[in-house]
Amino acid sequence: MFWRSPLDRNRLQIPFGVVQVIDERCKGCGICVEFCPKHLLVISEHTNSKGYHPPKIIEDQDCVNCGLCALLCPDFAIYVEDGGKRTPDKVISIRGSGNKPWKSPEDC
Repeated sequence: MFWRSPLDRNRLQIPFGVVQVIDERCKGCGICVEFCPKHLLVISEHTNSKGYHPPKIIEDQDCVNCGLCALLCPDFAIYVEDGGKRTPDKVISIRGSGNKPWKSPEDC
């Protein structure tokens, strides 16, 4: 977290999407679960009429509308509807948390 709030925080808009799963088309391959960048999907406990376990959405409000799940689904069983844009709840620093997106020479 920043020690101060960014001045343009109210102008910053992040896209979000609404994930829709068509349970009867799903064959339970788990590709959408594996490759979701925000880890919003899990394999559900219930089965569809074919006996497969379709994915279940955990945190729908965190979807960033990337569409990767729909792009990778071989059965066209999942899609993302555009939910518009919103102001983020929090802004975090990628450098202030100690997590480096690069390797320093000391780490090698």
